[in-house]
Amino acid sequence: MTNREELLNKLSNSNPLTQKKSRPLDAVMYALIFLSSFAILAVIIYFIIYIFYRGLPTISWALISTASNPIEQTVGILPSIVNTIYMIFLSLLFAIPLGVGGAIYVNEYAKPGKLLKVIEFTTETLTGIPSILFGVFGYVFFCVALNFKVSLLAGSLTLTIMVLPIIIRTTQEALRAVPKSYREGSLGIGATKWYMIRTLLVPTALPGIITAVILSVGRIVGESAALILVAGGSAMYLPKGNFFEQIMGSGSTLSVELYRYAYSRGDNDTGFAIAVVLLVIVLTLNIVTRVTSSRLKRKSMGLN
Repeated sequence: MTNREELLNKLSNSNPLTQKKSRPLDAVMYALIFLSSFAILAVIIYFIIYIFYRGLPTISWALISTASNPIEQTVGILPSIVNTIYMIFLSLLFAIPLGVGGAIYVNEYAKPGKLLKVIEFTTETLTGIPSILFGVFGYVFFCVALNFKVSLLAGSLTLTIMVLPIIIRTTQEALRAVPKSYREGSLGIGATKWYMIRTLLVPTALPGIITAVILSVGRIVGESAALILVAGGSAMYLPKGNFFEQIMGSGSTLSVELYRYAYSRGDNDTGFAIAVVLLVIVLTLNIVTRVTSSRLKRKSMGLN
């Protein structure tokens, strides 16, 4: 080893930036973070197992394939299942284009100024508004002013407003995480800005956008207070054959039915059964969304 190499080694060993000091506080904080993560995971697993433990014995084919009949005193949640699927589909149909488009505009096109600050402030404010206020607004605007009456359409439009902040903010963070060199390289070879956004930026940010969709689905299926006002609180009838006739009629979702059975009627067994169905729907949608997004991303990158 030469004198120059010995000198460099001494300087490297004496440099505090290159030395890893073992601090007791670092070990304590690492242990606390690990324990916190483990505790959260354990609570989630216990929550899911307990719901399935209480709800599975009550689930039957008659429960999920029929409607409730007060005369025969039978319980069925098929109308609520269909209403929930309609609500998810319609809400995402309205919210995804508006939310992703708004995030792209704010992140890629809007210039720093008062308008951008107003948009960001409004988005953050909508996140903290109680859901019952969305329900009051939805009833006054969609049900009364637009004459949609109490219907699934009015409920889905109200939920669209509720989940827009989630989609916009999460999509913004996903777009900001894309390296700036991607944009510069694409524009440098002559691509237009819209072509760069459509073929490079959005596919790269797709995992974050899918996360926004999953969070939105969780908010949609879990909402009950606002939907009682704008969509109705009863699911006594089987789905009609006409889709447009169905969405213009009132009906309760699974979360509203869970509230009615568990709280209003004190039927906890049926409440846990509905909770199991809700969990299965959410987990299934999440898996399908993840698989679809993975395939779309691979296809956009030219992979098999």
